[in-house]
Amino acid sequence: MIVRVIKVDPRDRTRSVAEIFSGHVETLPAIGSEHSKDLRLSEVFFKDGARNRWHVHSTDQILLVTEGEGIVAGEREQHDLTPGVVVLVPANTKHWHGAKPGKDMAHWSILGPGETRIVD
Repeated sequence: MIVRVIKVDPRDRTRSVAEIFSGHVETLPAIGSEHSKDLRLSEVFFKDGARNRWHVHSTDQILLVTEGEGIVAGEREQHDLTPGVVVLVPANTKHWHGAKPGKDMAHWSILGPGETRIVD
């Protein structure tokens, strides 16, 4: 096995039209199934209050906030997100995350291979 080094550039973010997002969201995949059988890594940039819909993942998810101000919410709790905050969302936990109204936010998302389901 050889170590893979991948360089990402925020200028390579592309606007996402995925059904899970509400508002202007840009994504930047870094590690996908072509790189790893165990992990997925992508940056997600939420512009001006954009967020995702209520959803669940079949695997744990880790979020690492890198810029801006945001929120992560579960059915019974809500937490503010700022740069440096790390969030662990256990598998099958209904949640959403995104930028605060009028703010932008970016985070890196780490997921295992699995399924993401919208549960509005």
